[in-house]
Amino acid sequence: MVNLITGPKGSGKTQQMIELANKAVKTSNGNVVLIKKSHKETLSVDFNIRAICMTDYADIKNADKFVGFLYGMVAGNSDIETIFIDSILKQADITLDSLPNFIDALKRFSADNKIEMYISISATKDEMSGVDFSDCKIL
Repeated sequence: MVNLITGPKGSGKTQQMIELANKAVKTSNGNVVLIKKSHKETLSVDFNIRAICMTDYADIKNADKFVGFLYGMVAGNSDIETIFIDSILKQADITLDSLPNFIDALKRFSADNKIEMYISISATKDEMSGVDFSDCKIL
């Protein structure tokens, strides 16, 4: 399942994402991963969450490489149960125009690997034209 946390910039999506991740790690039977653009605001992340800052992986510059990175994480750790991706429009080259294809790739990834996904997007549902929201939950 792909869960989308949407709203304008500054509406508290990152804090909501961190709170959800901290809650998930307390009840998870597997590993919880939080992917952020930078090391900012990682002090409030539970120590048991694998926090990944994409600035450490500068060669991941497009959506295909980003999805490949996700598959590589799972190949190296099959115990991943939940992945949180904060500020997806700041990752790689993902834009509102490329978002429909990216969300479709995440839905396939989630279903294939039985991983719960949480994605924060600095946009409203109306701004995400072309996104197929089936198999997605808007939080």
